[in-house]
Amino acid sequence: MAQVRVTVDGVEYVDDVEPRMLLVYYLRERLGKTGTVVGCDTSNCGACTVHLNGQSVKSCSVLAVQADGAEITTIEGLARDGELHPVQKAFNECHALQCGYCTPGMIMQAVDLLGDNPDPDEHAIREGLEGNLCRCTGYQNIVRAVQSAAQAMKPSATAPVDTPTPVGGGQ
Repeated sequence: MAQVRVTVDGVEYVDDVEPRMLLVYYLRERLGKTGTVVGCDTSNCGACTVHLNGQSVKSCSVLAVQADGAEITTIEGLARDGELHPVQKAFNECHALQCGYCTPGMIMQAVDLLGDNPDPDEHAIREGLEGNLCRCTGYQNIVRAVQSAAQAMKPSATAPVDTPTPVGGGQ
C-alpha cells in the first residue's frame, strides 16, 4: 500500500491505495466522484477527464499515487455555490449531449481549452476536443456549446447591461 494526499474539489483526502490503482477508480470508488466516467480504460475516449493541478488529464492513464500532493477538480467540483459553470450551462442550453456518457469529460476538456484559448474558432474547438469521443451527438452542438460558453465567459459578458447614459451626451 502507498499513502496519497490529494485535494479533490476543494476537500483534502489522505488514503492508503494500491500502487497500481488508477486515479479514475480512486475518484469513483473511494471518493464517490461518479461523475468521472470510466469509458475505455485505455485513454482513447476521454470520458474520465479531470483537472490535475489545473490541466486536463485522462484519469484512466494516471495512477492514484502519481496524483499525490495534487489538486484535482472533477465535474462535480466545477459548480460553485449552487451555480453551474458556464460550460455546464452552455452544454445544457445548446443540447450538447444525448446519452450523457461523454459529457463530464467533454466539459472538463472544454473548460481547459477555454482557459488556454478564451476565444477559439470552430477549428480550434474541434482540435482541442479531439481526444474526447462522443458516439451520439455528431459534435456540432458540442462545438456550439463551447462557443456559447466562450462568449458567456468574456469579461464584457458579465458587465452590467443597464449602464446609465450620462446627461448631455456623456462626452
